[in-house]
Amino acid sequence: MLLSVRIITPLFVLLAGVQAKYNTDNCKLISASESGNKTLHFLEPLTNKTFTAKGQEKEPYEYIFQVCGDAGGEKNAGLVQKDKDGKLVKIGSYNKTRATKGSDWVLLVYEGGERYDTHCSKEPRKAMIMISCSTSAEDKFSVILEDNQKQDDCYYLFELDTNAICPVIPSKLSAGSIFLIVVFSCLAVYITGGFLYQRLVVGAKGVEQFPNYGFWSQIGNLSADGCDFVCRSRGNREEPPTYRGVATEPLGEEPEERDDHLLPM
Repeated sequence: MLLSVRIITPLFVLLAGVQAKYNTDNCKLISASESGNKTLHFLEPLTNKTFTAKGQEKEPYEYIFQVCGDAGGEKNAGLVQKDKDGKLVKIGSYNKTRATKGSDWVLLVYEGGERYDTHCSKEPRKAMIMISCSTSAEDKFSVILEDNQKQDDCYYLFELDTNAICPVIPSKLSAGSIFLIVVFSCLAVYITGGFLYQRLVVGAKGVEQFPNYGFWSQIGNLSADGCDFVCRSRGNREEPPTYRGVATEPLGEEPEERDDHLLPM
């Protein structure tokens, strides 16, 4: 057992070292800046991945790209060109990197590649990789063009579509919306759980399967009683009838008027 631990532990250390080998700290910025370092760290999810693309029409080349890693196993090469015989040509080195970040894109530039043989004034090759946000689950790496029909400042242009750099969209739900979602979720759990309990455990049938059916069937009457209790007074509400200052006390019986004296004798 002790021997196994002694063997396995160095293996874990070795694997951890290999995993940590390729990260954005390997890239060396040509012009060091805080924004450049932040942009490189933004690309951290793309490290330890290899991206390949076929050349354009009638171009028998394959291009291999890594973010701050040895593409094709070529030391310090961030992007290489591989011909049909397996020969590798370094297009750009991650030891000479430029990085610019936008809202949902990053422009990664690898300079310091192998020099051109005849054209572009035999200057070193340069690779420009436009890394863009994509909603697709699969990364797509493709060759756009090789701009080498001029005297200087030639470059290779590539495009990588990936969801690894897409900005995180903040939740737009208000506190009231979240509260309603929680309430309706709890209500759904209450009804579903109560229904299953009444049906499977209690053995209820029909409308009695509804949880607490006795209580909910009386909710209308209970609400009416509560409203009656709150809104109506139980005391004597009879008010004395009054109109224009007429006294409310009962009037005494008036004496009957007699007109006997008006009759002829």
